[in-house]
Amino acid sequence: MLFALTMEEINKFKIAYCLPSLYIAGGMERVLTLKANYFAENFNYDIWIVLTDGKEKKPYFELSPKINVINLDLNFDEMFGQPFYKRVVQYLRKQYIYKKKLRKCLCELRPDITVSMLRREITFLPFIPDGSRKIGEAHVNRVNIHNAFGNKMNLVKRFISKYWMSRLMRALGMLDKFVILTHEDVANWGGLDNIEVINNPLTFFPERTSTCCEKNVIAVGRYLPEKGMDLLVDAWERVSRKHPDWVLKIYGDGPRNVLLDQIVRLNVSQNCFLEKPVANIVDKYLESSVLVLSSRFEGFGMVMPEAMACGLPVVAFSSYGPREIIHPDKDGILVENGNVEEFAKKICYLIENEQSRKKMGEQARINVQRLKIEYIACQWRDLFESLFAEKRK
Repeated sequence: MLFALTMEEINKFKIAYCLPSLYIAGGMERVLTLKANYFAENFNYDIWIVLTDGKEKKPYFELSPKINVINLDLNFDEMFGQPFYKRVVQYLRKQYIYKKKLRKCLCELRPDITVSMLRREITFLPFIPDGSRKIGEAHVNRVNIHNAFGNKMNLVKRFISKYWMSRLMRALGMLDKFVILTHEDVANWGGLDNIEVINNPLTFFPERTSTCCEKNVIAVGRYLPEKGMDLLVDAWERVSRKHPDWVLKIYGDGPRNVLLDQIVRLNVSQNCFLEKPVANIVDKYLESSVLVLSSRFEGFGMVMPEAMACGLPVVAFSSYGPREIIHPDKDGILVENGNVEEFAKKICYLIENEQSRKKMGEQARINVQRLKIEYIACQWRDLFESLFAEKRK
C-alpha cells in the first residue's frame, strides 16, 4: 500500500459491480452475492450492482438490504433462440445503448472501484471516465473464456470469436487489476502484468457434517454441455452394474430431455435422478457420501468446496478449478479429463472403501477452511485499499 488509509476513508468505499442479472441460480451470481453482502455488512462498503437483464425478476440469492441495485433494462436475454444473424444485429444495437447507459450511470455514481464480471461491458469499461479504478473478475479459465459458440464454429463465428478475444485482451491489459481464480491459469493470459489470484469463497461452513455412510452420490450443476452430465451418466451406468443399491442424484436446471433419454437408454432410471435446484443444498450434501464433478472445464467449481465443507470426498475430472482445490488422494480424487471408465472406477473405489471415504471426507473439511469468506474477503479488501490508495495519490 502506498500510504495508510483511515477507517473513515475505507468505510466510504463505493464499489460498483457490472453483470447481466441476479435471477439465475448460477455460481457467479452466488459468489458475487456472498461477497457483496459481506462487504456491505462487515466492511460497511457502499455497494452498487448494475444489471442489464431481469428487471422484474427477484434475485435468486438474497441480497443485503444495504446493497443498491440499478437495472438498465436492456434485455440481452431476449436474443436467445433467434437466428444467428438476428442475434448479431440485436446485439450490436443493444451493446451501443448499453455503452451509453453504463457511461452515464457510472459518471453519476462516481464509484471508487468498478468491477466487471468479464461480460458485455469489459471491452469498453476501461474507457469510461468516471474516475474509478477498474477491475476485471474472471469466473472461467483462459482456455474456455469465450465459449459462446461452442466447439463447432463456421468461418463467420470463428472470425467474431477471434475479434472478440483480441478486444478482450486489449481491455484486460488496460485494467488496474485483473483477478483470476487459480494460480495455474496465470501463465495462460499472455504475459498480462496486472493479474491477481483470489479464489472464490465458501458459501457456507455448516456445523454438521456427513457421516459418509448413506448410499447416495451427489452432483450439482446446470444441464449444460460444459458440466459434462452426459459423461457422468455414462460413468454411472458402469457404477450401477456393480453397485445397484447406490443412488446418484443430480441437482440442477436447464435442458433435461437429452439427459432423461440417456438415463432411460442406459437403464439406470431406477437409481439415477435429475432433481430440481433446492435452497437447502446443504441438507442434500449431508445426506450424501460422495460428490462427483464431471465438468469438461471449470473456472473454480463452487460445488467442490461446498461439499468438502460438509465432509464429502470428491471425484472430479482434472481441470483448472479441481486442481486448485483438491489434494489428490487426500481429500478427493482427480481423474484424467473425459476418461469415463476411470471416473467410474474411482467412484466405485470410494463406494467399496468406507474408511478411505470417511478419512478423505474429514480431511476435505479441514483443507477447505482456507476458503472461508472471512479470509477471501480480506484478500479483496487489501486489493481495494491498494487501488484506492493509488487513486488518491
